[in-house]
Amino acid sequence: MRHRIPLLPAVAAAVALAAVAGCGGPSALRGSPPAPSSVPATGDFSGQVEVGGGRKLHLSCKGSGSPLVLLESGLHDSSDTWTFTDTRPPVPKSPAVFPGVAAFTRVCVYDRPGTVRYTDPPALTTRSTPVDGTRSLTAMADDLDKLLTSARLPGPYVLVGHSFGGMITRLYAQQHPGKTAGLVFVDAFGTDIRALFGARWAAYRKLLDRPGTPFDAQPAFERVDIDGSIDSVTAAHPLPAVPMAVLSKTEPFAAPPGSPKELLDTLERAWPQVQQKLVELGSQTPHFLATGSDHYVQVHDPDLTISAVRLVVGRVRAEP
Repeated sequence: MRHRIPLLPAVAAAVALAAVAGCGGPSALRGSPPAPSSVPATGDFSGQVEVGGGRKLHLSCKGSGSPLVLLESGLHDSSDTWTFTDTRPPVPKSPAVFPGVAAFTRVCVYDRPGTVRYTDPPALTTRSTPVDGTRSLTAMADDLDKLLTSARLPGPYVLVGHSFGGMITRLYAQQHPGKTAGLVFVDAFGTDIRALFGARWAAYRKLLDRPGTPFDAQPAFERVDIDGSIDSVTAAHPLPAVPMAVLSKTEPFAAPPGSPKELLDTLERAWPQVQQKLVELGSQTPHFLATGSDHYVQVHDPDLTISAVRLVVGRVRAEP
């Protein structure tokens, strides 16, 4: 049986993790090398980039060419989920999405503050400056823009968002249409999910905030204003008319034992509608079903994910 990453429904959360030692705070960043003024246009890069206010975000890049692809992880997930695979036949052994995309264009990933690294044992990232408290989607999209600008990464970009990461890339595209060349939604969160949950929304939102990890009580653990995020995307300008693709799971969310059944049932009923709404955001948007995969499509179907990114990159390159 395939090992599945422990997951909080609808977001890329690390749940049911073993107890871990306390994670480093700001002191863990002391002694780090100075942030570069720019990132090389080709080749491997891994380091911290200053984004203002004394903060740094950890960025990794590979490959060469344009458009540059930016991989955005789901809620609570560091960039690690783009760097490993867990496949079973007939899905072939494949490079992870990060190196796989690097084979045909420049690609970058980064750690948002307070996200979980899949180390042994798992721990909150110390590679990006911690941020305490609940964050707004606007602040997260602003971080992305500051990162891309400070690193002097040339746009426009193909933005690939997994789970709640799709909300970050979506708002970024709405705010920066001139910097957005294409979008790929990987089993992404959508604005209509709140209405589909109805009276159970408050309970589900609480579960998103505190998924039951050993990190829940830590001030630096990533926590997001979900309602405010939905409102921000809804109120923003429409998405630019760029090539898009949507990938969606077919298997149930790999929820930890004890998850409220009524919430999971509601989620499974709502999720296909959420995915269809994403497809309808663009014109002639292909919709790929990752048959046999749970929420982590990029891990269980890396070849499909890479192919979807390649398709969008190809459409961007073909534009006059």
